[in-house]
Amino acid sequence: MRFADADSSTPLITEITTQVEDRFCTLRWRWPDGVQAVCIHKGPADEPVARDIPPSGMKLYTREEYKSNNGYRDRLDDIGLVAYTVYVRHTENGGTVLVQQRDEANRVLVSAGKARIYYSIVQKKGLFAKQKTVHMSITAEVPVARDVLCYVKKRGGPPAGKEDGIRFPFVQDFAPGRNQLPPIEIGKDDFVRIFFTDGRKYGLVYELVPE
Repeated sequence: MRFADADSSTPLITEITTQVEDRFCTLRWRWPDGVQAVCIHKGPADEPVARDIPPSGMKLYTREEYKSNNGYRDRLDDIGLVAYTVYVRHTENGGTVLVQQRDEANRVLVSAGKARIYYSIVQKKGLFAKQKTVHMSITAEVPVARDVLCYVKKRGGPPAGKEDGIRFPFVQDFAPGRNQLPPIEIGKDDFVRIFFTDGRKYGLVYELVPE
């Protein structure tokens, strides 16, 4: 199996649409005349588009199956943005050829939903203490890498964002379930909050929820 670039005479996949319901995605597209089968690839949206070697995990799907099922239906077990790419499939010189569309009109992004990350911050201070102890916990629905989150300390009031104070990284990844972090000591007038390190990037995949 190999890729071949599309040219002016190559049949192309067009008009892809998606419908998501109950964690299932249904893809529909316009079939080119004469094409009886396609190969469908599913992967993370930020995964580079294959140009030379077809990626693993391809699914062969025939025109008859498409008609019987009124599209291609797939379960969304992932989180964040998922990319589906539908390749025209044909045989050339005894081998399988997949049509590589440079305009990427055969590729579509689907939101598979967000995984929730719950966080708790409890501050304790003795009556005459000059410092207070902060207990933080992270409860994740899925594994979360340490660089997804950070905590910010600010004097005089809670920080409004990740740049509003002194930012600190976490030193360990977060397993699914409750992760109780080691307590930290801060000044009596300091406050701590937890933020995404990159809200634009990680906000597509996770939802950060205070407990």
